[in-house]
Amino acid sequence: MAQDPYQELGVARGASAEDIRKAFRKLAKKHHPDVNPGDKAAEEKFKRVASAFDLLGDVDKRKKFDAGEIDADGRETARAYGQQGPFGGGGSPFGDMGGGGRGSFEGVDLNDILGEMFSGRGGRGGAGGFPSRGADVRARLEIDLEEAILGAKKRLPFDGRTLDLTIPKGVAEGQVMRLKGQGNPGRAGPGDALIEIAIRPHPIYRREGDNLVMDLLVSVPDAVLGGKVQADTPEGPVTLTVPKGSSSGATLRLKGRGLTDSNGRRGDLLAKVMIVLPESIDADLTTFAETWRADRPYTPKRRR
Repeated sequence: MAQDPYQELGVARGASAEDIRKAFRKLAKKHHPDVNPGDKAAEEKFKRVASAFDLLGDVDKRKKFDAGEIDADGRETARAYGQQGPFGGGGSPFGDMGGGGRGSFEGVDLNDILGEMFSGRGGRGGAGGFPSRGADVRARLEIDLEEAILGAKKRLPFDGRTLDLTIPKGVAEGQVMRLKGQGNPGRAGPGDALIEIAIRPHPIYRREGDNLVMDLLVSVPDAVLGGKVQADTPEGPVTLTVPKGSSSGATLRLKGRGLTDSNGRRGDLLAKVMIVLPESIDADLTTFAETWRADRPYTPKRRR
């Protein structure tokens, strides 16, 4: 047999409907299984608190309990049988346990109270008008581009707790990940947590579809003579060969170093040559450029 529902909620027998609701709200938040994962004692306490509120939150059930007509489990007592007979009054020996006063506090529906408790989004619904599952909740998580490409494990502080989230390879900007059972509590079970992914701008790479684009800084001698240049990639640095006579805008392609699409295929990394002069121009370079311009003048043409 269940314990006295007033004792379970920690309220006096003369407590108002509002006091009962506040007591339930406080205890439910403290002992809900989502807040205490794996804690069997907390889970059992939550069940008893919910059962107590189910009885005291129903005007008719509370009156019958206070009158000794039903026990803490909602079963009719011998006293109730004595008043009506085991089958008297046209009723069953179990009485009218599910009647119309399904949880109203002077016109306030139990569903509304639970909805207010759980962020007002638990909603009505479910068979027979019983409360539905808890509401989904939303959050936004910013990740680095490398994490979107390679995948990652993240810990997200969320509503007073911590959620563990596995970021899959190739996750896209704006993609929503669903964590089942991590939303608001509800009488028919908790809702889900919906985590929207946002990818931070990267200082090196730009996104073009499934490809990544980067500027490859090349010195004048390497551009003229060709050479080896180190380039960063999401997996780490690699060495690229710059062809002899490369101009700014020339593109070197690294296959399979871009973003992963929904089918698991990766795009490419496009390294665009950008010729960079020394930070300081010395006398020798100035003399060389003056002589070159005087002897071999040329005008660059825009490539179509």
